[in-house]
Amino acid sequence: MALVRSEISGSVWKIEVAVGAKVAVGDTLLILESMKMEIPVEAEIAGVVEAIHVADGDPVKEGQTLMVLA
Repeated sequence: MALVRSEISGSVWKIEVAVGAKVAVGDTLLILESMKMEIPVEAEIAGVVEAIHVADGDPVKEGQTLMVLA
């Protein structure tokens, strides 16, 4: 199991995957927005999306868990 954490403070602009989706290393999981910049969050491991802890438009803090991959 791997926790996907935010590396910045900002907001969730768009979630690109759903629970149960299979992902490969480098796949975009979601896109964060900060200071009018879009920052993709990519999978660091291959696996399956087990849980999503945020929704489009949610504010996020640096270090916050966004998703869980198994």
